[in-house]
Amino acid sequence: MKFLASMNKVVLLFFLFISLSIGAQEITVLDADSNEPIMNVAVFNTDKSTTAISDFDGKCDLSLFDKNERITFKHLGYEIYKTTTGQILKRNRKVYLIANSQQLDEVVMSISKWEQQKKDIPQKIISIDAKSIAFTNPQTSADLLQNSGKVFVQKSQLGGGSPMIRGFSTNRLLLSVDGVRMNNAIFRGGNIQNIISIDPYTIKNTEVVFGPGSVIYGSDAIGGVINFFTKKAEFSTTDSLAVMGNANYRYSTANSENTGHFDINLGLKKWAFLTSVTYNDFGDLKMGKHGPDSYLRKNYVQTINGEDVLVPNANDRLQVPTGYNQINVLQKIAFKPNTDWNLNWSNYYSETSDYSRYDRLIRPNGSGDGLRSAEWYYGPQKWFMSNLQFSKNGKGRFYDGLKITTAYQHFEESRVDRGFQNVTRYTTLEKVDALSSNIDFENKRIGDLQLYYGTEYVYNKVHSFGHQKNIETNEIAETASRYPDGSTWQTLAGYLNTEYKAKPNLSLLSGIRYSHVWVNAEFDTNFYQFPFDNADLSTGALTGSIGLSWFPKANLQITANTSTGFRAPNIDDVGKIFDSEPGSVVVPNPDLEPEYAYNVELGVQKNIKDKVMLKGTTFYTYLVDALVRRDFEFNGMTEIEYNGELSNVQAIQNAAKAYVYGFEFGIDATINENISLVSNLTLTQGIEEEEDGTDSPGRHVAPTFGDVHVIWKNQRLKTDLFLNYNGEVSFNDLAVSEQSKDYIYAADANGNPYAPSWYTLNFRSQYVVSNALKTSVSLENITNQRYRSYSSGIVAPGINLILALEYQF
Repeated sequence: MKFLASMNKVVLLFFLFISLSIGAQEITVLDADSNEPIMNVAVFNTDKSTTAISDFDGKCDLSLFDKNERITFKHLGYEIYKTTTGQILKRNRKVYLIANSQQLDEVVMSISKWEQQKKDIPQKIISIDAKSIAFTNPQTSADLLQNSGKVFVQKSQLGGGSPMIRGFSTNRLLLSVDGVRMNNAIFRGGNIQNIISIDPYTIKNTEVVFGPGSVIYGSDAIGGVINFFTKKAEFSTTDSLAVMGNANYRYSTANSENTGHFDINLGLKKWAFLTSVTYNDFGDLKMGKHGPDSYLRKNYVQTINGEDVLVPNANDRLQVPTGYNQINVLQKIAFKPNTDWNLNWSNYYSETSDYSRYDRLIRPNGSGDGLRSAEWYYGPQKWFMSNLQFSKNGKGRFYDGLKITTAYQHFEESRVDRGFQNVTRYTTLEKVDALSSNIDFENKRIGDLQLYYGTEYVYNKVHSFGHQKNIETNEIAETASRYPDGSTWQTLAGYLNTEYKAKPNLSLLSGIRYSHVWVNAEFDTNFYQFPFDNADLSTGALTGSIGLSWFPKANLQITANTSTGFRAPNIDDVGKIFDSEPGSVVVPNPDLEPEYAYNVELGVQKNIKDKVMLKGTTFYTYLVDALVRRDFEFNGMTEIEYNGELSNVQAIQNAAKAYVYGFEFGIDATINENISLVSNLTLTQGIEEEEDGTDSPGRHVAPTFGDVHVIWKNQRLKTDLFLNYNGEVSFNDLAVSEQSKDYIYAADANGNPYAPSWYTLNFRSQYVVSNALKTSVSLENITNQRYRSYSSGIVAPGINLILALEYQF
């Protein structure tokens, strides 16, 4: 009996040893930055005769491999990692993979203002990290978005860039910088240039949310949200002072650009300081050689001995005048008293020189034998923001994370125009002071349910002035301002967002927000006899969203989302007076209501053998009570005199409905360890429905656009040969307001304006000379095409050589 008992113990110990040995072969694959598990990682040996795949929890069984056998970990979004089973077992059975520069978007912040796994998000969202930005080397933040291949950008002049997302643009998209909304009370429906105030050299990451984002961001977030996150001041990891920095130089031939950038970071254990300065100098832009002759700048206006004359352009491909310069300064101070609290004080400043509104300078006069304007330019565009943020980690009574963000912003812009051979120069100047405060909470304590909630208050005050000057006598007289001086716009809101992990492969997200908006404007009757004294609006909006992210298989993701968005009237809608187009003037209208959007979208992502990632999204957005510019009566009149010209009266009105739908496709393919293929394609259609039942194409619906990239890289060199493509917009598909701008479009066979299709072939490269020095060489528009993007005033650059240096210390 004792012998049998002893044998039983031996057998039990043997099976226990076998079980432990097998169990010891299970490892976990984790993201090196977020420490989150990575599913669908392929693990294989040298001849690929044996393969294992990580599951939803990042778990993977390596018992198939010998202890000293060399194995490879491969995932489309991460750098390849090679090791042995024995080495992994010595490291607590964990493998950490580093996200590659093309896929560094596994963790995003734009949906809830807190870090979330991208795989759990039901909305389409893209992330552009600092490495990608450095490789594409954009001139401005508008170009940064355009280089992604997923956002269409319109430009009225060189100093500009107005993104279009899913048929919406300008004040129907929300811009945010480090958690602070940039949209202000005079963001207009026409194309805006505020995005160029954000320095691409200071951006750590950019996230673009497609579709309504009003639950978190409130008014204006109808078509999407564009979040810019700038670099942080970095602390020292030792007791000594840590000094690091960057110096950059960039030159491009198409507009003789010279850009210099310098930043330095000083870090201590509890204090950190980041200083950044960038200066841009852009000359006049030269267009391509092959394309419509109507795009050429054959003559322009010069003032000689006090008289405006039309002079021939010595180089009709040179767009005179388009050049300008700009300076951007960033100063950050960070204080970390302990592991729980962080204090960040950030100050941003941007200022341009005067820059011409090129599309207005090429408008023909009424007879068609000359130009309408002698001068039309924007005065310096200035932006200042001081942003103070407190953040706390660790459990509180009602939260696990707390952020308090308070910010002050000052915006300044002006418009100067003078008709050809007219002695009167008209100037309007606008200033906006904006205060905002956000309190955001994160709570993880209710089982699988995670809560995000918070409040927001925003206050804008608008200062607006107008004057005219006789350029012969220098006599100055006051004229009507663009907006009611002293007008205010403010909003107060509260929101709740939830994320529920129903299963390891199924996440549900939902949210709700209530926003209340107040608008107050007092109208000056010294220049126009308004039939009203003031605009006093008080309106509320309830918005919501619900969506799911489901992995029926580890290599297949399905997302579905429905959401609502809104835009409350702002001062630009309610109180603006300006010339919208030749012979038309927009007047105030205080009787406006918010416009609402209802959106549904469905997305699919398929990973094929960890070599190809296919992505597809379809969406439909319906906009009701749309705020649009339409003909109007002012004191019973359909025409009034504006700046000395009898003009048709228009106003912003809740006069239309609109629907936009489309498809977005993408493919990321890894051919081998050195070569990859990336391609995007976006198709959008949109219609505005008038109150009388007539339809017209949507103004901000981009043409079909896409790109194809063939990327080759090794440890030191990365190259990208790529094709950009835009489809045609025929005359019948142009919005009515665009059909009247025949001076910026080509003419079809019937003489009607249209936007031709175009393509460009391009090449960019980056070479790592050393750990400190990188060089970049790019050649854009290699075939020297002459093209103008849809709705853009300026013609795109022709063949363009770009040289850049980056030095890190």
